[in-house]
Amino acid sequence: MAEMVKVAVDAMGGDNAPAEIVKGAVEAANENGHVKVFLVGAENAVRRELEKHSYKPQQIEIVNATEIIETAEPPVMAIRKKKDSSIVKALQLVKNGECDAFVSAGSSGAVLVGGQVIIGRLKGVERPPLAPLIPTEKGTALLIDCGANVDARPSHLVQFAKMGSVYMESVMKVRNPRVAIVNIGAEEEKGNALVKETFPLLKNCPGINFIGSIEARDIPAGYADVIVCEAFVGNVILKLYEGVGGTLIKKVKAGMMTSLRSKVGALLVKPALKETLKEFDLEQYGGAPLLGLKGLVVKTHGSSEAIEIKNSVLQCVTFKEQKINDKIKEKITLEDE
Repeated sequence: MAEMVKVAVDAMGGDNAPAEIVKGAVEAANENGHVKVFLVGAENAVRRELEKHSYKPQQIEIVNATEIIETAEPPVMAIRKKKDSSIVKALQLVKNGECDAFVSAGSSGAVLVGGQVIIGRLKGVERPPLAPLIPTEKGTALLIDCGANVDARPSHLVQFAKMGSVYMESVMKVRNPRVAIVNIGAEEEKGNALVKETFPLLKNCPGINFIGSIEARDIPAGYADVIVCEAFVGNVILKLYEGVGGTLIKKVKAGMMTSLRSKVGALLVKPALKETLKEFDLEQYGGAPLLGLKGLVVKTHGSSEAIEIKNSVLQCVTFKEQKINDKIKEKITLEDE
């Protein structure tokens, strides 16, 4: 019998809390009988939302939290002062071994700080990177880092490449994943000081399939499976990805409504187009894991709806079953000795 995977979910985080958070958690539990969700937040509000759904009581538990960390609050101060907040209490569940993972659509700063301060880093990990999956022409790629480590050092990027390779190979089943560093050209001598210093380290790094530099325009084409960069660059890439994707979808839909002929054509291609566009919907891939911690932390968009919460919870199940933390620890410690 498979071991029950326990996931703490911040029921009060995000623009659509608690309704969409609770709905997504319930959908995840109903889809996978081996997951138990701990909904952490204002008990009465969470219970009201739960009453709207059908679920197995043994798979959902409410953990009361009387405080909420708002997005605009200074993260470090909020983590220290709001001990009874949904984020802090959920992270404590992971730290104490009562849960295997934590999912939140709440304050990014608080989640990143709390993950490192409360749960802590794996031995040997210098900086935990935030790593979302992004859609490409050939499937998906892991963008690492996209928000946790602005002004990273070369040694950090090398570890990102190692952790990203483990994740893509174990979770996404990509054999010998191709690793590339974001650059402004393909030549080895190009780039800023960080890229120039990191390139030879990646080139000579055992255990990863480094293919060189990748320009931003080549990322959607799927030229690499692990996209390595520091957080400032990664966050810009991610936000541009989301913005362009949303704009293109709107333009395509608007174009199909311009004439009677286009409307008829739209009806004919709608099923195929809907399936294609679904692949470029970031919500389908769950949240961004903060890799390199002693427990799994997954950050979802602040505007997350039920589908992204559901997929993030199920993502935690895969992470646990594939023993990603053990594999990351082994890769970091063994190859750095």
